[in-house]
Amino acid sequence: MPIVPLFGHQSLAGRLDASARDGTLPASLLFHGPSGAGKQHLALQLARTLLCVADDAPCGSCQGCRYMGELSHPDLHWYFPRPRLKSADPDVAEISLDMGQAIQERVATNGLYPAPPGSDALHVAAVRAMVHQASRAPAIGRRKVFVIGDADRMAIDEDSAVAANAFLKLLEEPPDDTTLILTSSEPGALLPTIRSRVVAVRVPALSDADVREFIAYPSVATLLRAAYGDASGASELIRLAGGRPGRLITSEEERGAAVAAHRLVEAAASGSRARWTRAAAALGSTKARGGFNASLEHLTVLLHERLREAVENGRDQRAVQLGQAILAVEKARDHARGNINPQLAGMSLMRQLASALGQRRKRDAV
Repeated sequence: MPIVPLFGHQSLAGRLDASARDGTLPASLLFHGPSGAGKQHLALQLARTLLCVADDAPCGSCQGCRYMGELSHPDLHWYFPRPRLKSADPDVAEISLDMGQAIQERVATNGLYPAPPGSDALHVAAVRAMVHQASRAPAIGRRKVFVIGDADRMAIDEDSAVAANAFLKLLEEPPDDTTLILTSSEPGALLPTIRSRVVAVRVPALSDADVREFIAYPSVATLLRAAYGDASGASELIRLAGGRPGRLITSEEERGAAVAAHRLVEAAASGSRARWTRAAAALGSTKARGGFNASLEHLTVLLHERLREAVENGRDQRAVQLGQAILAVEKARDHARGNINPQLAGMSLMRQLASALGQRRKRDAV
């Protein structure tokens, strides 16, 4: 198959497939959970089952399964954030062509792709195209499946009331031959009117064992070796992934920022002044202010994750320390928006992080 298989979520995928086979699957679903946990991949797995014509779907050999193996099934409509097209008001054909090309780009990399940049979105023209395609009969099968990735980045508001209302109606009363699967890492950012019309399914982070299998898969291992080098072993990659292997598939800048964030926390928590001073110098010497900001963003996410873990495990003192560290990073991010020298900001931040995280026992390691 051109795209990597689904790793983890076997139990959840099995329940969804069984529901699809016995006809009890809700028509409008929302897969939500951590970014990089495989929500869209799980949705495509479910689409394969829905578009298979065999009784024991997915059979892997029928025409529908073969098309799905290449993500070229005409009744699969996969949407995700894209740059705005140059045309002021692109029609359905233009949107379909753009999405088709973007899907093939993802197929060409075995379904291993970085998250769309923040400037990309599901623009109103794409929403109109979804509504139009949902109104048409299936091309070759018995039904149509829409997978809408990063649905929280759907640009529908009061300025696009017609498209918004049409999409909401589609979610509430989809045609009998249509299934809609939305995915989101930030379900709270979805319009309440959208959340109220879908059945939410939580997609959790993967276990370390599942991540280990993912990074050992041949095409994945090849990509990660090229991206991270042989110096990054399995343990380091598993730690960087944090149960969300999709986070390892990033642009070079984002990848460097993620690695830098982990190293900053380690340096601050080490208790070694020499180590965190070197980390501060490395952070401040970034060639581009954007790289400095990206490192701070990853650092914020990393600390929030560990704060949640500390709270869940009843480690109150560790939670307080992490809260102080988050405040320090947020302060540095505010400074970074101005004209402050990144090196000065980096040194100040590391001093505060070391103060918050440096005094800890080994068993409370971050």
